[in-house]
This record gives sequence, C-alpha cells and structure tokens, in this order.
Amino acid sequence: MARILTGIQSSGRPHLGNILGAIKPAIDLSKHPDNESFLFIADLHSLTTIKDGSMRREFTRAVASTWLAFGLDTEKNTFWRQSRVAEHTELSWHLSCFTPIPMLNNATSFKEKSERSSGPVNTGLFVYPVLQAADILLYDAEIIPVGKDQRQHIEMTRDIASIFNRQYDDEVFVLPEARIDNRLMTIPGIDGAKMSKSYNNYIDIFLSENELWKVIKKIKSDSTPLEEPKNPDTDITFQLYSLLASDEQIADMRGLYEGGNFGYGTAKKAFYELILTLFAAERERFDYYMTNNDALEAELRAGEEKARVVAGKTIARVRKKLGFN
Repeated sequence: MARILTGIQSSGRPHLGNILGAIKPAIDLSKHPDNESFLFIADLHSLTTIKDGSMRREFTRAVASTWLAFGLDTEKNTFWRQSRVAEHTELSWHLSCFTPIPMLNNATSFKEKSERSSGPVNTGLFVYPVLQAADILLYDAEIIPVGKDQRQHIEMTRDIASIFNRQYDDEVFVLPEARIDNRLMTIPGIDGAKMSKSYNNYIDIFLSENELWKVIKKIKSDSTPLEEPKNPDTDITFQLYSLLASDEQIADMRGLYEGGNFGYGTAKKAFYELILTLFAAERERFDYYMTNNDALEAELRAGEEKARVVAGKTIARVRKKLGFN
C-alpha cells in the first residue's frame, strides 16, 4: 500500500485552480484501494503571510469544507489541521539542526517571494522548507503529488532526511518521491495569468450566484466584433470552459466561436451556468459545512486523533536517536 501525503495552505478560500490542480486529483488518488492518503490543512504555513487569527480560522474552515464538499472519505483517509498536531513543530526544530543554511539560501521559492516582498522578509519564509520536510517525514509518506514549482522542496526533504539517516546510520526516515502529473495544465485566471490568490485573478466557485457572475464577467477578452469569427484557442473564457465541459460541449462551443455572431458575453454566461450545474452538489455541501461548525469540527478532530497516532510513533523514533527519551 502506497502512503500519499498532500497539504493545502489555508491562506484563502480554495479557488478553481486549487480544486482542479490539487484537491480533485488528491481525492481521486485517495480512492484507489492500494493507496493510503494523509491530507492536511497547512495552517501553520499560512502564518508566513496571514497574521489575523480570525481570518486564518475562516480560511481553514473553508479549506476543510472544500475537501469534504468534493467527497473526501475521512474514514479511509486521514484528514487534519497541521496546527493541532504538535509533532509537526517539534520535528521541524529537530530537522532544522541538521539542515545546512546554504540549502535554504538556494530555495527558489524563497528567492522569488523575497523579490516580490515590499517589506522585511520573515524567518518563517526562510525555514518554510524545513517545516514542509517535517510535514512529510512525520507520516512516512512515500508519494507527494506536487506541481513542478514544488519539486525542489521535495528534493530538499529527501536531502534533509538523508543527512539525518546518515548521522545515525539508520533508516529513521522514509525518503519520499515527488509525483508530478505533467498532464495537468496551468489553470488560467480571469486575466490569463496563472490563477492565484496572490494575483487576485481567481474564481471562487462557492460564491453566491450573483457574486460568482460578477467575477465571471471580468474574464479578459479581446475586441473582436460580435459578428466576426473568434479564435477559441486564444480566449480565456473558452480555455476555462474546456477544463470543465464534456468533449461534446467543447466541440459545440468551438463551433459557435468560429461561426461568428457569437459574443464573449454569451460564452461567459455558458461558463457560469456550467459551474452552477457541474458543482451544484459540491456548493450545497460546502455551504452545509460552513454553516454547521460542529459537523466540520467532528470530522477534523477525528482525523487529528488518527494523525497523532502516526506522528507520535515517528517522534518516538527520532527522540530515541537524539537522546531525548
């Protein structure tokens, strides 16, 4: 049985890019009978950017509700909040004492975030890869599904684990493997750039119908006149529509674009209606968990109990090697 681990930051409400690029693929993997999935909300990581406690609490609830809305089986898999399992931070400290500073200096993600920052860069961003390594190694995870931009962090995790293992001449930690699905395309935002909360170009499928339509109407389009044929392959609305629609729907929409007398506004309306139809059940379940905190907490606390059992065994191994027990 393969042990798979995925974490999603609670730095905002999940958007369509998160759902298509991470959440749905992770849930699909978790359904395989030979897989054992550990899926957590990385709320500690969100502290590098979000300092408001009430905001983080709300975002954490939204992330949890999204996983549950899309059908995560919490009986078969382990689902929890990172901050509720203290072993994450303990192992992060232990690993930091084995992590060379040059390794962290070379982290591409840290360099990029530092360059974009308009103020002082906090230490949390610098040591982020160490906590991420702890998240993975704590659960003896074998497979880590990530995007290409996270490949380096998995390599760093392997390097840190290898340093520790060599120090004690023992396989204390399992060396994880990154699983990068090259079939997954970058999900475009409403401006054509990669959909991201950082760029404020995302689509939140759980918004009310009116609010969702306001966002869809903002999708960027060119100035081709209504009566002229349009190139669907260069249009953002068509690209987004194609991510959700059936082959038949895509072919029909392509014909409308290329036939002329078809406006971008009509295409946006079709995309909006497709979201409402396709995700009707998920929107309903999301609203249920967001308005029934007791039900949401019950799911998370049950998962946290399961996570502590596994994490506790790993920490016991590490403490023994370090002479702390």
